[in-house]
Amino acid sequence: MKTYAHLYIGGKWLQPAAGGSIDVIDSGTEEIMGRIPEGTVADAEAAIESAKLAFDGWSATPPQARADYLQKIADAVKVRTEELAQLISGEVGMPIKLARAIQVGSPVYNWKAYARLAREFEFEERVGNSLVVREPVGVVAAITPWNYPLNQITLKVAAALAAGCTVVLKPSEVAPLNAFVLAEAIEEAGLPAGVFNLVSGYGPVVGEIIASHPFVDMVSFTGSTRAGKRVSELAAATVKRVALELGGKSASVLLDDADFPTAVKSTVASCYLNSGQTCSAHTRMLVPESRYDEACALAKAAAQSYVPGDPRDESTRLGPLASAAQLARVRGYIERGLAEGAELVTGGPDRPDGISKGFFVKPTVFGRVHPKATIAQEEIFGPVLSILTYEDEDEAVRIANDSLYGLAGAVWAGDDERALRVARRIRTGQIDINGGTWNMEAPFGGFKQSGYGRENGKYGLEEYLECKSMQFKVVKPGGR
Repeated sequence: MKTYAHLYIGGKWLQPAAGGSIDVIDSGTEEIMGRIPEGTVADAEAAIESAKLAFDGWSATPPQARADYLQKIADAVKVRTEELAQLISGEVGMPIKLARAIQVGSPVYNWKAYARLAREFEFEERVGNSLVVREPVGVVAAITPWNYPLNQITLKVAAALAAGCTVVLKPSEVAPLNAFVLAEAIEEAGLPAGVFNLVSGYGPVVGEIIASHPFVDMVSFTGSTRAGKRVSELAAATVKRVALELGGKSASVLLDDADFPTAVKSTVASCYLNSGQTCSAHTRMLVPESRYDEACALAKAAAQSYVPGDPRDESTRLGPLASAAQLARVRGYIERGLAEGAELVTGGPDRPDGISKGFFVKPTVFGRVHPKATIAQEEIFGPVLSILTYEDEDEAVRIANDSLYGLAGAVWAGDDERALRVARRIRTGQIDINGGTWNMEAPFGGFKQSGYGRENGKYGLEEYLECKSMQFKVVKPGGR
């Protein structure tokens, strides 16, 4: 069992103000796999004060020197790849092979990417008689989710540090152990005291104080739309900058001339990645009415190839959900789909055959889902695909846009030009064209209630910068 009794504040591992602790539950066994401190308001305030005191020195550190620290952190995280992969596989349920590549490989890449950006980014430019400089926004509160815990931490913390900000991190209490390992890596890299601070705890206590505190200049939050609205409300009192990456209900639109075997298989894969615990998952598959039966048969076959199993087994394709609460939520949505009359193509609310422990749910596909049905409108965050039908291209676009969310999506067609034409009409932050692959340099973020702000690459760095313009007097030729 991995146990931490201290918080990382001001470059030191400090005893929390109170003696509370939080158990971390293994998603595959339902047993306690770790324990972390339950931080308090006093702990959060100490971390904020530490970050505030460190800001002047860190913001004045040359970008090249900041980049050197980020590269050292990347190297220290990479050395811990297997430890982190095993922890996150247990915390979240992602199969171990994917956890190594995605849950750890992506953070290592992004720490290195922000080291490179810190060296290359143009923090100053001349515009006419003005010198325009991009300066760090200040103290950043980072509140991160449990589904891709280390990568979501990295996209906030690495970008903020590269920009010259100092950070207070509150990781999810569901999957926090990886954050403590990161803090160990940061300490090993020798980052100056107070530049990075870690306070674990619950959202209503630690999260609320760091989102509302007047010394915090910006809060970056990833999580549910409900919680994001609360963060915005708290931050508004001090008019701090807010970046939100929230829910999604992304549509994969299969046009009538698409390669259906490839498109359906890819859509199911997107829907089931990380047991469906992905905000950008393609959870609505839109198909022409004339090809509905074909799409159902393909989706059923693809779904049934995802056999649930031990996430630490190298051969497992589909692991458990992250928590008992998440299992109850997903089962509830599956039952709701049945109650509202959707056709159950495969799966269902019961525990998978042969599995007695762990937060497992059957990979599920619903057909004949009405566009206004609950399972077509609300984010489920589990391996549940809804198949909807349309009559023509215009109706497909209307259904795709009929959502509170606008985070991601896909369009499949016989050629990229047609797919791109349809993609331009869909109001969402990211769309895959005919199976286009993830690009870690492209901006990621949403429209509508999927939030605002962008992560990844230079777009993520710019979120943590303020623009300042300094005007010089224009001297006319021959004048004084």
